[in-house]
Amino acid sequence: MNYIDQINHFLKPSLNQTNLVIDLFAGCGGLSLGFEAQGFATHGFEMDADCCTSYNQNLKGNCTQITLTLETELPLGKVIIGGPPCQPFSVGGKQKGLQDSRDGFPIFINAVAKLKPEIWLFENVRGLLYRNKWYLDEITQALQSLGYIIEVKLLNAVDFGVPQNRQRVIVVGHKGDFKFPQVLDQKVTVGEALGEMAFHAPPESKFLTPSMDKYVEKYEKASSCKQPRDLYLDKPARTLTCRNISAPTGDMHRIKLPDGRRRRLLLREAARLQSFPDWFEFVGKETSCFNQIGNAVPPLFAFHLAGSIRSYLESGKRFSPEEISQKIIPVQLSLPF
Repeated sequence: MNYIDQINHFLKPSLNQTNLVIDLFAGCGGLSLGFEAQGFATHGFEMDADCCTSYNQNLKGNCTQITLTLETELPLGKVIIGGPPCQPFSVGGKQKGLQDSRDGFPIFINAVAKLKPEIWLFENVRGLLYRNKWYLDEITQALQSLGYIIEVKLLNAVDFGVPQNRQRVIVVGHKGDFKFPQVLDQKVTVGEALGEMAFHAPPESKFLTPSMDKYVEKYEKASSCKQPRDLYLDKPARTLTCRNISAPTGDMHRIKLPDGRRRRLLLREAARLQSFPDWFEFVGKETSCFNQIGNAVPPLFAFHLAGSIRSYLESGKRFSPEEISQKIIPVQLSLPF
């Protein structure tokens, strides 16, 4: 079964869904989709109208459009997941820490404190481990105080079948014996993900103009690029972001056609590189749809994370409060240092 058939088949929401998962800051549902495919029921919470509509149109679970606050009423769930937006990482922001109103982590921590899930997970950018590690420490200490064993790991979606190098910090809180998913042997390439799409130019294609080519060349020279940053069909893609898939920037993702012309990614191509199935339809104007894709957790990556959480819940192995107190200091970090 090729990559396209795999994501279209394996990422279908399961007919038999149990264990409610609360997805905070759910976006268009990339993280929830992976959990639904593993047999979980989901309920997302998201402030963006287009994201919520995409979620409701494609997933079995419901998405509530709301700006989350500490007072928001949430349903009881065995699992809490999400990608909380970070506060701006400035000196002023650092001084405010978890008191910053622009930050989503206080809401996530508050939800864990109120609902007391069996296990929780959040994902975030890799910068949380390095330049902003002070902030990760602040977050994990707050969650640790709620009686959870905290594990932090830097994972790359490319190691779990996603045709894209996308490193993300995954933080899990549990009270038993949790194991992160196993890395897969084979990596999926752009060519495998896009198939024949990579060789054609549909009517809606947007080509790079000569002036754009010069701008890209200047950008790549200034960035000390060893080779053009086109998509290479025999390799996984670079990280997709809202900016480099939706706008004509020097760093934009683009495909070089057999005739030498270069064009920007189409929506469906970006979706495939993020491991969204072809049946997943995004709602909104083009820029909104690109933003939904660029901000999402790749559903196939989420599928593997959800499998680990499902195994944890099924195992039933839990530590006593005394055992947990011995295990929660220090925070268990699995970092490439």
